[in-house]
Amino acid sequence: MSIRPVTYTGHAQPTLEGAGVKLHRAFGFHDPDLMDPFLLLDDFRNDRPEDFLRGFPWHPHRGIETITHVLHGSVDHGDSLGNSGRLGAGDVQWMTAGSGILHQEMPKGNAHGQMHGFQLWANLPSSLKMTAPRYQDVQGKDIPEVIDDDGTRVKVIVGAFWGQAGPVDGIAADPLYLDVFVPAGLRKTFPIDTYRSAFAYVFEGAGRFADASAPGGVLLEKEVMGQEVNIRDLSGNRTVIRFGCGDEVTVQAGPEGVRFLLISGAPIREPVAWHGPIVMNTRAELRQAMAELRNDTFIRPAH
Repeated sequence: MSIRPVTYTGHAQPTLEGAGVKLHRAFGFHDPDLMDPFLLLDDFRNDRPEDFLRGFPWHPHRGIETITHVLHGSVDHGDSLGNSGRLGAGDVQWMTAGSGILHQEMPKGNAHGQMHGFQLWANLPSSLKMTAPRYQDVQGKDIPEVIDDDGTRVKVIVGAFWGQAGPVDGIAADPLYLDVFVPAGLRKTFPIDTYRSAFAYVFEGAGRFADASAPGGVLLEKEVMGQEVNIRDLSGNRTVIRFGCGDEVTVQAGPEGVRFLLISGAPIREPVAWHGPIVMNTRAELRQAMAELRNDTFIRPAH
């Protein structure tokens, strides 16, 4: 067994999207090969309704899959195919845009005005760029959670892990999407397919991933459950960590434990032509998509 080295550590950056939603972008719109097959990860987390209620009005998607994971609050959605619904706290939606869809996503806060969730974009291979759109809406109660004897908790959203299979299936990238919590001071190792791209995104607490470079922090030592932990070496809130090759990911949790997304997928390794929410393989395909948006032929009839 080989522990995956950390090849990149960075912080999510404040970004304004939609009709004025304040969020943090972990990665996206730069090098599409960086996290192949994943293109973008947004962390939309706010305690002020005025920072998110304007939402994401009608916009197109083609050539990708979007994964929306809600932790607090809810998201109302609707599309050009007549689908509509609400994602509540703990729910997940995996949307395959395929040949094209127009939709809107309108976040709502919880009783305290809080909203928190993630949206991940996964690329589609050229053979599936123009597949028929589809949704998979999953309620939080249907997402299995595995609790280890040491208190580690893993929600299995997509893929198979520790004897549990996530409820979302049939995804082109054949991904593993886990929501992981490791208790304070615990060192924990998680298996990852050697041939998959993999990254972690920390959103609560802090932890030290194998040979992770220090992103900065408080200059002091703390003893956590008998282990010395240098706070400077911990990856904390809104940190993304990309891993190199190997078949295991190891994390040492900090003084408050650590909660993170652990995501991996099969690289596509195809050319990427990208304009906003439309991701194709060539500039000619992008121009065609834009022309279809202008002449109202973007949505393909169902067969």
